[in-house]
Amino acid sequence: MLASLPAFAFGLAEDLTRRVGVRERLLATMASGVLAWWLSGISLTRVDIWGIDALLAWAPLSVIFTAFAVGGIANAINIIDGFNGLAAGVILICLSSLGFIAFYAGDPVMAKVCFVFGGVTAGFLLINFPFGKIFLGDGGAYLLGFWLAWIAVLIAMRNPHISPWSSLLACAYPIVEVLFSVYRRRRRNHHPGHPDRLHLHSLIKSRITRKRMASSSLTMKNAAVSPYLWCLAAVPALLAPMLRSHTSWLMLAFVGFFALYYSCYVALVRFAIKR
Repeated sequence: MLASLPAFAFGLAEDLTRRVGVRERLLATMASGVLAWWLSGISLTRVDIWGIDALLAWAPLSVIFTAFAVGGIANAINIIDGFNGLAAGVILICLSSLGFIAFYAGDPVMAKVCFVFGGVTAGFLLINFPFGKIFLGDGGAYLLGFWLAWIAVLIAMRNPHISPWSSLLACAYPIVEVLFSVYRRRRRNHHPGHPDRLHLHSLIKSRITRKRMASSSLTMKNAAVSPYLWCLAAVPALLAPMLRSHTSWLMLAFVGFFALYYSCYVALVRFAIKR
């Protein structure tokens, strides 16, 4: 909770002033990761890839790598926070997956943490979805994103017989979203932090819900996007606990999910061209 303060404070400052850039918020979230390491002594020291694990044995590199990973996941949650229930629903799915990974790994403490934080998220979700009577804002998105990221780190590092790729697969949807967004913007010669309306969730709204729910209110069209992506996020989240100790299968599942995401994206783009 203490380590999350920089991420939350900079996100809240953006909500209140609209003057805190993406870079500053990302650095603040990375600072939260460094603070969490300083308080706990835990950082990512293995990814089950030969050569990289040897490099991560050097503490400074391990801490920097952990900070980047934590900042990336938190930023990914902020990116998908655009529709009623989307971010909170995805976080709840990811936390549930991580909770079962911890439970099957014989780590009841982390399982309880996952399910308690999941309960917190579910309470918010009941008010946020479908009518949007309360919003996460950047403060909430970075706060929950940091919690999710640090829990993923803790579970992987507290349980040596569990592959770190299980945590990665549990959170695959937001991670793939941010990776593909960076690739897409670079290809278009845009800054990686440049906002656009070309995310998968944006395309689902413009290509599907807006057309199929033409007579519905804007609020309901907004909320209707989330269930599509909850289903997508649930695919890797369901696989992660089952494959928790098998790094090769987890890697293959992550690549397969990336292919699924890309196929959905291309299908929506081609649908728009046909229209």
